[in-house]
Amino acid sequence: MADQARRAPTAGEMEALAREALARIPEPFAGHLANAVLFVEEFADDATLAEMDMDPYELTGLYRGRPVGEKSAFDAIDYPEQIHLYRQPLLAEWCETGVDLHDLIRHVIVHEVGHHFGLSDDDMHALEDGD
Repeated sequence: MADQARRAPTAGEMEALAREALARIPEPFAGHLANAVLFVEEFADDATLAEMDMDPYELTGLYRGRPVGEKSAFDAIDYPEQIHLYRQPLLAEWCETGVDLHDLIRHVIVHEVGHHFGLSDDDMHALEDGD
């Protein structure tokens, strides 16, 4: 991604950055993310935006799944947890803020993983700063 200042990264390049960020999540959290599925999409779909009451450029990422604290051995088989990153809103925020793209994607990944574990904003900041 040495060229990132000259062109927008592809969805595949963003996915690689997101996977790097996921790989840096420490234990005990990392062990619970083995089955999480990562998606990089241009925008959230209309139903998701309506459910979240957001416009397309407001939503940069979304966790879908049952948080760890709400799971039970008696639950029916469920879809795996999903982490969605929305490429166009991320690119817009990257351009508007000038934040390093690696840092921005890591921030969104940590925030979405934090939802998986029911972490507070303070916990998420500590996790993000833990590197």
